[in-house]
Amino acid sequence: MSAPVTCFLIDDDEDDQELFTLALKKVDPTLTCVVADDCGEALEKLRKEETFMPKYIFLDLNMPRMHGKQCLMELKKIARIEHIPIIIYSTSSELKDIQETKALGASDFLTKPPLISTLTNRLAKLLYDRPAA
Repeated sequence: MSAPVTCFLIDDDEDDQELFTLALKKVDPTLTCVVADDCGEALEKLRKEETFMPKYIFLDLNMPRMHGKQCLMELKKIARIEHIPIIIYSTSSELKDIQETKALGASDFLTKPPLISTLTNRLAKLLYDRPAA
C-alpha cells in the first residue's frame, strides 16, 4: 500500500484553509492536508523538517509579511523539493499573476472558487485528472 498523499497549503486565511481541507477530504478521504499560516512558517518547516515531503504545495499569493510570488521564489531554492508541483491558490484571476507565477516556476494556477463543490471538482481534476465522485 502506498503512503497517503500529503498536500501542503500555505494560506493565511482560516476560512480558506478550512474549505480547502474539506474539499480535499471530499476528493479523497485518505489525503492529508498540512497547513502553514504564512510563508515564513512554510519555509521554516520545509527547510528544517527533511522528512516532510508533500506531494503538492498550494500557495496563496496575497499574504502578510511575504507575498506569494516572493515565497514561490524561495521555495524554488530548496533543492529537495524541486520536483514537487507548486500550485498557486489565490483569489486572483489576473492574467498577469498567472503568467508571472508560471514564469517563476509554478506548475498551475487555481483561482479560489466561491463554491466548495467547484473547488472539490477542480482539486479532483488537478490531483487525479478526473471529476470528483
